[in-house]
Amino acid sequence: MFRPVRHRLAAGAGVALAAVTLAGCAGASAPASAPAPESESAALDGGTRVAIAYDGGVLVLDGETLEPVGEADLPGYLRVSTAGDADGHVFVTTDGGFHVLDTGIASGEVAFTGEVFDAATPGHVTPHAGRTALFDDATGDVRIFDTDAIGTGELPPFDTLSSDAAHHGVAIELSDGTSLSTIGTSESRSGVRHLDADGTEVARNETCPAVHGEGAVKDEAVVFGCEDGVLLFSDGAFTKLDAPDEFGRTGNAYVTDTSPIAVGDYKTDPDAEGYLLSALTLVDTEAQTLSVVQLPEGVEYTWRGVGRDEHDGIVLLSADGSLYSLDETGAVQDSWPVIEPWESPVEWQNPHPGLKVVGDIAYVSEPAANSIHAVDLHSGEIIASQELDEVPGEFVVVGAVEH
Repeated sequence: MFRPVRHRLAAGAGVALAAVTLAGCAGASAPASAPAPESESAALDGGTRVAIAYDGGVLVLDGETLEPVGEADLPGYLRVSTAGDADGHVFVTTDGGFHVLDTGIASGEVAFTGEVFDAATPGHVTPHAGRTALFDDATGDVRIFDTDAIGTGELPPFDTLSSDAAHHGVAIELSDGTSLSTIGTSESRSGVRHLDADGTEVARNETCPAVHGEGAVKDEAVVFGCEDGVLLFSDGAFTKLDAPDEFGRTGNAYVTDTSPIAVGDYKTDPDAEGYLLSALTLVDTEAQTLSVVQLPEGVEYTWRGVGRDEHDGIVLLSADGSLYSLDETGAVQDSWPVIEPWESPVEWQNPHPGLKVVGDIAYVSEPAANSIHAVDLHSGEIIASQELDEVPGEFVVVGAVEH
């Protein structure tokens, strides 16, 4: 049986950590030797913050008014991920690792904290149950630490899990101290391992080809996307749920901790050009069933365009420029035009509209107009808009529970 290395190092030990939002693949860009970022900031009063990556920096907006409250420069193509901590920090990812950005919710200042977690190829970041797991695709190493330990200016103590081989992977530590971590190589990925609190492998399942992404739902059931369905971990056991199509890929999970239903993106044509999709995967983790819902004609989305609202409903941003509200069966309940229609990005990294849902507010980016909007999900009314000086890339919302 493979036994991963697991050890704890003191804060400040120079080791590789990795993090990126679950949504896409591949890390971002600036070299590890990039100069220290410069920051500009304004006084903040608390509440939510929207952190928007652009080519060369991150802009932070007030989550209520969408007025700019600070900006931090960092060279290169950047990705952003919620850190999951109480003070609303954000991981800003570059090719050589990622920086911790303080959005000012608690401190009143938008600035990089000086904590730089080196990683050769940053992968997924997964905060869960008070612990955060960071995956380095170049090594397969996972660093896990207390979520609220960041923001001090010094690297926190962490545990390290080692994979069989380097691969584009993801890991999550559960509330009982055990962990789930993907299995793969640089050429392919096959499944997930279950590791005890000491990092010793106790079980594995390799029936999940091209495993990607994860999501933890009610009662801490965890789903992983496969190219032929999903792999479910619940009550200490793995269960494979097959897609109805021979190729039926789920790559990303959209979840809440109050519902047993996980929503996934769904793709049936491995050779399809572009990134627009027209169906959703619905996984009932209690009944252990998977179903696929076809969206109405003309409704298409990318992996950036799905969220969950405060009632566990599904919110979808379509390429026709409208927001769609769906219930947990996938039935459309309402829709509202928000932005101009748009086409599939040529590459997933290319700026294209994105969606984040916090409570009853949907945040929608519109790169073609250098804008971002906040939409009331009760009425469909645009309650705030902000034109930006830069083309918005990925963005996150911190300071409240995001679905």
